Amino acid sequence: MPFQKIVVPIDFEETSAYALERAIELAAKLGAAVTAVHVYSLIVYTFPDGSYLPLSELAEAVRQGAQRKLDAVLEAHRGRGVRLDGVLREGRSADEICKVAAEISADLIVMGTHGRGAIGRALLGSVATAVLRRAKIPVMTLRKPAA
Repeated sequence: MPFQKIVVPIDFEETSAYALERAIELAAKLGAAVTAVHVYSLIVYTFPDGSYLPLSELAEAVRQGAQRKLDAVLEAHRGRGVRLDGVLREGRSADEICKVAAEISADLIVMGTHGRGAIGRALLGSVATAVLRRAKIPVMTLRKPAA
């Protein structure tokens, strides 16, 4: 079978919810498993004479909040005949998404894209573009259709 393990990055926005929905449908047809990945980052403040990292209590609160949201997304999609796992990571989104895909020997990454134009990508960057460039496996990008 071509695709047995599918990774879906989740940022709790509509585009990633749409990508997760499509990935679960595909996985059901192929008998594949889906791993939802959420990557969060901690703000580091840099000053001329050093850097400031958030207190460990704050970092833990951010991690726990992200885990609760990821668990809720997973729970909402259980019972559809597809193995569904979740992975929470801290770091740079594209890097961590590709690392998780490699660690679980994924065959495919399915991710939502906001479909920003060139100016939007230049100003905001694009996780999807970065994953497309770095991934060693196929990447399917999906844009949520307009309502």
